[in-house]
Amino acid sequence: MATVRLATSAKMIHEYEEIVIGSNLTAVLYAFTNKLPIFYTRPQRPFRFDYCDSELDLSPLHLESEARELITHKGNIKVGASEALIWDRLMFLIALSGRAPLSNLCESIRHNGENLICANEYSKIASVKFEQAYYFGDLNCVGLVGEKALANPRYMCYDWIAFNRGGKHEIDLIETPDNFAKQMWFYPTDRVDGNSPVKDACVVSTLTKEQLLDFDYSQTMARFKMIAEMRDRGMRGPFNGYSPTGNPKYYNFRTAIIGRETSKKPTHPRPTLASVEIPQVTHEDLLQDLPAACVGYHRLLERL
Repeated sequence: MATVRLATSAKMIHEYEEIVIGSNLTAVLYAFTNKLPIFYTRPQRPFRFDYCDSELDLSPLHLESEARELITHKGNIKVGASEALIWDRLMFLIALSGRAPLSNLCESIRHNGENLICANEYSKIASVKFEQAYYFGDLNCVGLVGEKALANPRYMCYDWIAFNRGGKHEIDLIETPDNFAKQMWFYPTDRVDGNSPVKDACVVSTLTKEQLLDFDYSQTMARFKMIAEMRDRGMRGPFNGYSPTGNPKYYNFRTAIIGRETSKKPTHPRPTLASVEIPQVTHEDLLQDLPAACVGYHRLLERL
């Protein structure tokens, strides 16, 4: 049960028995399955190329499973729907149910010893009183958990690269054994409207803080390594005729850097309050409970 009352300062005070804090897929699934309100400071939408199991039935969410095969040099990989697609649908249903009271308006959350204080860039926007909070990690929430400081924390790094020449091929994924440029995802370019045959790329790495500042692990080097890995696997630019000796010639790949995104890898926090719990559950487990969880959202789902 939840109650909302207005204080004399006109700031909203939310009172709940249970709440969810966080916005990754596990947090959203937990809030959806248990019909709990959710609070967060920044939406943590799944990575574009994170996929569900191909056998997962998404019909309870009125979504198509969209099973497909990723083409790699080591054989095709069968995957299901994008986790981001599921995240979008769940957040939409949670919001329509009134269980995302602050939506994406909150930029910081802190516990003052009694309540959660939610604020935007300029001022406090709400105070949240709860009996039990289920914490799944948040980018700007303090006062609920303690984290052990790591001597050398790891960061996920995403380098987005555009192909101006040589982007027409069938490959979806290249994987390497290295932490730098561990995965290279190829996807139809977003720079052109419609279904383009040209692919751009996202190079995924796991780096230390020092490596993020090192040119050897920069966007430029990620781009060079991607091209080298493509050539090592026989991938070439467009055909450019024959040499005087009769050997085929190819244009070089022409690429440009779109941008880099980084995020700190999750650590293992411990609650600092008796009223805070960190559920030991995975989003794979929660996805299996979707059919039963969707029953309570029937009135919304039937209109989709």
